[in-house]
Amino acid sequence: MKKIKILSPMLALAILFVAASCGNGGTSGDAPETPYHINMAVLPGPSALGALWLMDAARAEETQNSYDIRVLGTPEEVVPLIVQGAVDIAAVPTNMASVLHNNPNVDVTMLALSTMGVLHVIDTTGEIADMADLAGRTVHLSGYGAAPQFAFNYVLRQNGLEPDVDVELIFQAEMPQIAALMAEGIAEIALLPEPFATTVTMQNENARHALDLTQEWNRVQPDYGLVMTAIIVRSEFLAQHPDAVGIFMSEFEQSINFINNNVSEAAALAVDFGVIPNEAIAAAAIPRSNQVFITGERMRNYTRGYLGVLYAQAPASIGGALPDEAFYFIP
Repeated sequence: MKKIKILSPMLALAILFVAASCGNGGTSGDAPETPYHINMAVLPGPSALGALWLMDAARAEETQNSYDIRVLGTPEEVVPLIVQGAVDIAAVPTNMASVLHNNPNVDVTMLALSTMGVLHVIDTTGEIADMADLAGRTVHLSGYGAAPQFAFNYVLRQNGLEPDVDVELIFQAEMPQIAALMAEGIAEIALLPEPFATTVTMQNENARHALDLTQEWNRVQPDYGLVMTAIIVRSEFLAQHPDAVGIFMSEFEQSINFINNNVSEAAALAVDFGVIPNEAIAAAAIPRSNQVFITGERMRNYTRGYLGVLYAQAPASIGGALPDEAFYFIP
């Protein structure tokens, strides 16, 4: 039985309302069709990059399954669509996947991990070469109480630096504010995700990528990665259409491989589908976005480790507890 609290009362209320209005939300249970039509949701930026080839191939009707892939604005927009059954598969922050699984009104399964860390320390001083150089400095970032903060805290502590003691953290409401502060010379150092990190460096000649937080994470924690995006499926859909999900897994892996091996073409697709607004920024950001396709036991082990880091700092950020075994799709 699931009995775990979720991240926020507002999210809980939304889920309960939609669940009550949808009833069972299932299909008749007839034999699954293969191939099948799949509704998928992705988010702008790194979580959508891996789906670009799939979006393009589906548009040209060159995939085995047929797909309707929507680029939504925020992770919170995905939740009611999953509850309603309007979205079958989604790319969401890994900790949100855990929050959803731990909610008794939502039943989702993790299929794969699709991005490692996308966070970078951007520096305008020219003085930051390793984590130790952050001692005594001020770092601007967005998203207080969110996964990027907890990942950064972990890496700082593993390097002997205590957040808000050895390194001052200043949170801004939105990332464009950080860019403006850096352009004005008020903010010298920032923690930013791709593609925003690349956007700042292209707009500010004094800004540069100083540290890749994924590499810094791997230095202090080689056993599991900084896994920031997960592919989840409605568990009911997986049970009813396992063959279609299997085809999706194969086609999505092909999509990830295409993005990593054809950056210029992927950059054009990123602009075409509204994932990143500028082709030059997309071409520079894609290699720094750590697109991966990790499944099975490695997915489970990486996810457990990553969620454990978040749980130690803020249990509510993953839904109150580490997910049970039913969360992970292990063929």
